[in-house]
Parts: sequence; structure tokens; C-alpha cells
Amino acid sequence: RGKTSHTALLAQALSVPAAAGLRDISQQVRPGDSIILDGETGEVQLLPDEAETLQATQRRKAWIVREEQDIAQARDLPAVTRDGVEIAIRANIEFANEVKAAARFGAQGVGLYRSEFLFLSHAPKLPSEDEHYRTYVEIARRVAPHPAVFRTLDLGGEKSFHEVLERTESNPALGQRAGRLCLRRPDIFRPQLRGLLRAATHENLRVMLPLVTTRDEILEVRRILAMEAEKLKAEGREARADVPLGIMIEVPAAAAAADVLCRESDFVSIGTNDLIQCALAVDRGNESVNYLYQPTHPGVLRMLRFIVQSAERAGIPVALCGEMAADVGVTALLVGLG
Repeated sequence: RGKTSHTALLAQALSVPAAAGLRDISQQVRPGDSIILDGETGEVQLLPDEAETLQATQRRKAWIVREEQDIAQARDLPAVTRDGVEIAIRANIEFANEVKAAARFGAQGVGLYRSEFLFLSHAPKLPSEDEHYRTYVEIARRVAPHPAVFRTLDLGGEKSFHEVLERTESNPALGQRAGRLCLRRPDIFRPQLRGLLRAATHENLRVMLPLVTTRDEILEVRRILAMEAEKLKAEGREARADVPLGIMIEVPAAAAAADVLCRESDFVSIGTNDLIQCALAVDRGNESVNYLYQPTHPGVLRMLRFIVQSAERAGIPVALCGEMAADVGVTALLVGLG
């Protein structure tokens, strides 16, 4: 699996050092063996017996700890370019308890909450409307006054850990997943939207739709939101009918039609992990073709620029997430793209 696979992202969220794509290494290790696992380089050393090797590893570990401490100390410095452009840096999280770590490093709110892990924690059952509501209020309240962006359920593809998914699809990554699944399963989608509408009355909260392909999908979700807001009010519950609704652009066709989609959205976020994978026809979890996964490919950069231009013309903010957003080697390039 590659560093952008969902397994790698989960290990990162849990602060678990991990290395992937090591083939049969687990068969070479016995209980009690000493190993050195470097989660940054993806290297594993078995039975390191030289004192010099162990000392070098301890020095490297100490350096990583110091680097994290230095970053934490700089968290309150303004994220502003030399020519005065402010850059909002937010955190992607899976669990509510990650908010504390995000704040420690200076995140200005949550840019993406992956709600599928809320579903995972309740499997094989589905979370109730009240459970959705409590989770969203808790996270948004912890990051206030900064915003919290909640992505609706994005099951499917490699994220197949819930029994609500259809197991017989021959190509699940291109099948009924994410928003497509939710629009066909109101028993899943409507409780989540109702929880979000209720939570938005109290906190700075935004809703984001994954894997959007067509304008009609956005309009249908807006219709459902309006309908559920009316129902909640009729039931005597508070609901914010005008909660900001944004989309993730992860499909090349959506990138090419960004000018159309942006007109129906309150904000957009570019999901680079899936977008790059689909644009380059490279399975991000396949180590045999990892060398072809190139975030700075000219075709990828042209898509990013068109999305940014489309958002600017529509007068809406545009964000970018995925491993590309965490790569300091391309930060200046992304800022230059707008």
C-alpha cells in the first residue's frame, strides 16, 4: 500500500509508525525480535545488533521529536506569505480526540472530518441522528471560533468496512460509493444530514459532499437539506437551513467541469489523493506503480489551476487536501497556483 492509501492515513491519524509494501517481511520476524521501523522512510531493519546502528536510530528519533517541538512552538505565528496573502491551514481528522493534536500544531479548525469512522465505530449498526448530532457539535465546539468541515459518508472503494456496501461489484472504486451510495440509501444519508442541520444551529459548521461528478447531485442534496430542515422545524427542533454546502473535486470530469459545479457550491475542496490517482490511472495503493504517482505532473497542475480559476470566478473559497497538501516541497507551487 502507498502513503496515500486509507490504511496509511489511518495509521497516521493514530500516530502509529508504519511501513507498507514490504511483502513477506512479517514471515521473517519472530516474537521477541528487535526491529527498527522508520515510518518516515518506510524502512525496516531486522535484528539490529550493532551498537552504532542503535545509537544512530536513537539520535534520529530524538531529532524527530525536537522537530515536532519546534513546529509546535511556531504554531501561533501568522500563516502569511511575504506579499501579505493569508493561508488558512486546517486539519484532516478521523476522530474527535484528534482535535487536541491539531490545535497543538496551530490548525485553524478542521478542513475535513472523515465521517466514515463514526459509522465504523457503530458497525454493524448505523449511527442514529442524535449520535451524529452529538459528534458534530463536540468537534465544532472544540475548534470554535474556527470552522469545522464535515464530509458526508465516503464509504466504498478501499473503504469497505461496513455491511451496508454491496459486495458483488466487480470494480467498487468506480461503483456505488460515497455520495452515490448515500443518495440511494436515505436510511443512511438523511439521519446524517439531520444531525448536521441541527449541529449547525450552534456551531461554525460546513457540509462537504465527496466524489461529486454532476451538477444534479449537488442540487439533489440541496433539495434534501431543505426538506429535512423543514421537517425538523415542524418537529419543534432547531435546524439551520442555509448551512454552507461544498463539494470535493476528486474526479477528473468534475475538475474539467469545475466552472459548472462551482456555481452550485458554497466552497470547494480539491481531494488530491483520488484526483491524482484517477487522472494518472495509477492505483495509489499499488507499490509496483508508485513511481508514476506524480502530484506535479503537468496534467494535474493544469487541472488544479482550472479549479482555482473557476472558484475565483464563482466567488467561493477553494481548499486543497490530501498528501499533496502536506508536502512542503510543493507548498510554494500550490500557493503560486492560488
